[in-house]
Amino acid sequence: MTPVVLNGVTALSHLGVIRAEGPDAAHFLNGQLTQDFALLGPAEARLAALCTAKGRVIASFIGIKPRPDLVLLVIGRDILPATLKRLSMYVMRAKLKLSDATDEFMLHGLAGTALAANGADPAAAPGRCTQAGDASVVSLYPADAIPRALRIAPAGGPAPEGPALDPALWAWSEVRSGIVTVSTPIVEAFVPQMLNYESVGGVNFKKGCYPGQEVVARSQFRGTLKRRTYLVQSDAALDSGQEVFAAADADQPVGLVAQAAPAPDGGWAALVSIQIAALESGGLRAGTADGAALRVEPLPYPLLEDI
Repeated sequence: MTPVVLNGVTALSHLGVIRAEGPDAAHFLNGQLTQDFALLGPAEARLAALCTAKGRVIASFIGIKPRPDLVLLVIGRDILPATLKRLSMYVMRAKLKLSDATDEFMLHGLAGTALAANGADPAAAPGRCTQAGDASVVSLYPADAIPRALRIAPAGGPAPEGPALDPALWAWSEVRSGIVTVSTPIVEAFVPQMLNYESVGGVNFKKGCYPGQEVVARSQFRGTLKRRTYLVQSDAALDSGQEVFAAADADQPVGLVAQAAPAPDGGWAALVSIQIAALESGGLRAGTADGAALRVEPLPYPLLEDI
């Protein structure tokens, strides 16, 4: 089998940017999202979710705060318009402006040697934000031990340095990193812990309230969480939103595919959010009870236990 070379630079055209600007920008987002933006420093980035009142995730973001009055939220383009509209409903008298700033920025994925070539430390922990000229470079979770980063830079500036990376390889690396980016097929399907967000810095249980906070906290502190996200491989194509079945209960789905991408050496990789009991019983299948078999692989990070 030919080793996969995950190295280089790729444009992330599937992502967009929401800009929150004004003296109340960080405070406002702190009251809407699962992570703390009030205490976010310029050298940090946050993974965060926007939830319904029932604690269901309707959007995910990577957020940075270049200035005290400016927060940039990187989000999937497919859900950006609806998310921006929803956030705007709650601005009221807060002193900030929310806007779609996608056209004002270039978003690139960096892997391997491209991190150092663009001013980022390959050994930096996920969530580190490095300023490299006009660009902000956010360290992401690695994929199979290969360092990765998100570069956010003003449109029209110099392109990042490094060899071209196939976008399909980047999509595969996103799955292998174990971090789910919310897209249309899974909107409102999960509470944050079902996507392992509490284990990868996507939820702050010490900050103030936000929509769905009581449900999210109850799931964590009362031990009611019964689903987690796991990394799987399959010989057949997989799609976000596809149902997952287990041999022990062929009549009812035990979860959903949260994110999927073709593997460079054949087959598909996916992140599936399923019942913990179903994982333990085995015999996971995609689509139908006799569909494509799913082979579970270790996650690249430990799962936090319920408290």
